[in-house]
Amino acid sequence: MTADTPTDTAIATFAAGCFWCVEAVLERLDGVLDVTSGYMGGGIDNPSYEQVCTGGTGHAEVTQVTFDPTKISFEKLLEYFWRLHDPTTLNRQGNDVGTQYRSAVFYHDEAQLESAEASKAAADRSGAFTDPIVTEITEAQTFYPAEKYHQDYYRSNPSQPYCQYLITPKLDKLGLS
Repeated sequence: MTADTPTDTAIATFAAGCFWCVEAVLERLDGVLDVTSGYMGGGIDNPSYEQVCTGGTGHAEVTQVTFDPTKISFEKLLEYFWRLHDPTTLNRQGNDVGTQYRSAVFYHDEAQLESAEASKAAADRSGAFTDPIVTEITEAQTFYPAEKYHQDYYRSNPSQPYCQYLITPKLDKLGLS
């Protein structure tokens, strides 16, 4: 910890399709201190990307967010979560298909559970989505960081075609370029 690191931090974990996309958005928010891509929600220990990609481990690609709750609330993170992906498609985000791309909020305490449920209900009622939200809200399990080459992917590979066609427009849409 540095002198600038707050002593009171919180953790949030989101699954919203490819973790590269989610990480690129969330790491740009004021109050977010760190975003780590990884895996959660499956049945094996220390899964690899290749194992998770088969869809057979039960893990989702997730981003674990360390944030300063005095600068950004869990509820504000949820607002971005609903906007950064399509929470109405089951096990799919665009061309990424499989349970590893499901939409999920993995809550870390009762307050996050209550906030996530209320936020989901509000987003569903908002009219922003034509179809019902299918996002699962489930208790956080063991977080397994993804391989090093997945971390800060957009920042390290902004001209990669996937980034150019999917992530850059998403950042523009959210005003986070």
